[in-house]
Amino acid sequence: MLKTILVAIESSKPTYRLIETLDNLQITSATKIILCHVILPQDPEMDIPLDRPHPSEEFLYQETEQQLQLYQAKLPCPSEIQIVNGDPSAEIIRLAHIYHADLIVIGTRGLTGLQRIVQGSVSSQVVADAPCSVLVVKGEE
Repeated sequence: MLKTILVAIESSKPTYRLIETLDNLQITSATKIILCHVILPQDPEMDIPLDRPHPSEEFLYQETEQQLQLYQAKLPCPSEIQIVNGDPSAEIIRLAHIYHADLIVIGTRGLTGLQRIVQGSVSSQVVADAPCSVLVVKGEE
């Protein structure tokens, strides 16, 4: 039986497949789900256009939290929300250790070729380093 499931959600993309996958798992009221999102640190060398408003870090946090709360309300078991800053794969693995996760559910961006080499694959890194099983959910096609 799965006691703790860590669900890594990238809020910038639709996560319907991730939520559908949770519906398909045999989750009991004894299962605990941790909905997590990792906010990337801002690159100080990144060029930011000055002619447009930029959302503050607090606004991004609040927006992410509201989205996760909508998902949380649909869950049939106890759950928590974790929003952290840092490297996505490292933070997901760290949270899996903290919560003694039995399963990590993560989406994939579907990068291939040079894009995958340059940008890296969070899901591949999580699969390689996770302390538990990982279910990678393929994105919308």
